[in-house]
Amino acid sequence: MSRFSVILPAAGKGERFGGSQKKTFARLNGRPVFLRSIELFISRQDVCQTILVVGPEDFDQVKSEFGANFGFMGIRLVKGGDRRCDSVAAALAVVADEADFVAVHDAARPCLASDQIDAVFAEAIKTQAAILAAPLVGTIKRVAESGVVEATVSRTGLFEAQTPQVFKKTLLVEAYDKLGDEAKNDITDDAQVVELTGHPVTIVICNTINLKITTKADLTLAQFVIKARPPKPVPKLGAFEEAQW
Repeated sequence: MSRFSVILPAAGKGERFGGSQKKTFARLNGRPVFLRSIELFISRQDVCQTILVVGPEDFDQVKSEFGANFGFMGIRLVKGGDRRCDSVAAALAVVADEADFVAVHDAARPCLASDQIDAVFAEAIKTQAAILAAPLVGTIKRVAESGVVEATVSRTGLFEAQTPQVFKKTLLVEAYDKLGDEAKNDITDDAQVVELTGHPVTIVICNTINLKITTKADLTLAQFVIKARPPKPVPKLGAFEEAQW
């Protein structure tokens, strides 16, 4: 069985979410968003490691509140950076030796279905680089800064990249090693890092239910998605239940 290390970046500022609380720490049906995302992976037999990456300003509080449970669950807590690629690079530095593949999943995507994880993991085993992606279905407009429509863009062949994004460990590590400092400012996902090496990245078609929580409206929608799914047994984690974010 191939073994997967899962990295969950949660170091972003989340400015579009609004308020003083970061989106990944917001409560989703009673549990922090980041915990909902972690729970998608910790009970999988093919996952050998889970790494949560938080901002340096949150590290001490997260460690204090959840450190004991993280240790029990085998979750590694890592300090992230200002950019997403900095956070992922920090996590790659502590990826377990026994991991064959690395999956990067947004901590703000708690609605991912287990069959989608199965599908993208299986595709990555075949191709070494695979991501979930959803086809664009609306009419796409290119708009000027003035707010005026410049053009209607064909959506043929256009997909929204989602996560998990899954790669052969050696491929992703080498891709990050080759990434120059100037290029890092333009990186928005890990597939882009691998694409720059010339290695093909394949997609597994997903749907928009695998939403990324960016605004409070997204959090409301995610509440309905979570409630509509059958409950799954999860570890009893006193600190998670008691912590107030």
